Amino acid sequence: MSKTRIFALTLVAIMIAAILTNPKREQFEKAIEDKAKALLVKQLDYENKDAVQLGMSLFGDRIVKEFVQNNIIIENYYLFSVIKIRWEGQDNPIGGGAFKTVWLSPEIDKKADEIVGILRRL
Repeated sequence: MSKTRIFALTLVAIMIAAILTNPKREQFEKAIEDKAKALLVKQLDYENKDAVQLGMSLFGDRIVKEFVQNNIIIENYYLFSVIKIRWEGQDNPIGGGAFKTVWLSPEIDKKADEIVGILRRL
């Protein structure tokens, strides 16, 4: 078998594996919700951690889920997926996923700081 044929078969095998192991929407949403909760706790930065936990259990989970449902866009390209956040009419990529793994870029931290800054001024 020639090297070209081996290369082509290997490439096809990798593409099939990528299609079969592309993360599901639920995996993306869970990863984003976990990151959003961590960012929310970091931004609040209260001295009393119990108050933060109580607030998160009462309001935080609902707010985070609502934000993810309304502002997160997951574009599936079959081989991989791209996660975008919609804020002020702009779609900004904040992560991606392939081979059952979800990656979130540091851009999400910058956007979180920007969003919290806007919300604090209200």
